[in-house]
Amino acid sequence: MANERTLVLVKPDGVRRGISGEIVARFEQRGFKLRGARLLKISRATAQKHYGEHKERPFFGELVDFITSGPVLALALEGESAIAAVRTMMGATNPVNAVPGTIRGDYALLMGENIVHGSDSKESAKRELALFFPDGLV
Repeated sequence: MANERTLVLVKPDGVRRGISGEIVARFEQRGFKLRGARLLKISRATAQKHYGEHKERPFFGELVDFITSGPVLALALEGESAIAAVRTMMGATNPVNAVPGTIRGDYALLMGENIVHGSDSKESAKRELALFFPDGLV
């Protein structure tokens, strides 16, 4: 097992609903260290870079529109096998398939508004952390 850092975004629906603190608490209670946190409004250019791997997919525009629709809480988390463990805690991307007890299973109903994003690999974590924490605070 390896100590890893990963990015989590509490998306605009989570911030709007006032559940950011609950989400941070879940990760901290699990044992992850909070290495950075930043509340920000994501620019379209940053959103397009962030979702770059989906550029050719028909839902790319919807992803960019949603993530730029309101403030986002960017979190840099660190811990043992953080990438896989965080993704497990988040639950299935489609909230209909997310089991109760996961973040999406407890808080989300719509695929397009599924509360959180988490890096899916070491490579994406490195790229995404640099995108949202360019000053190297993490």
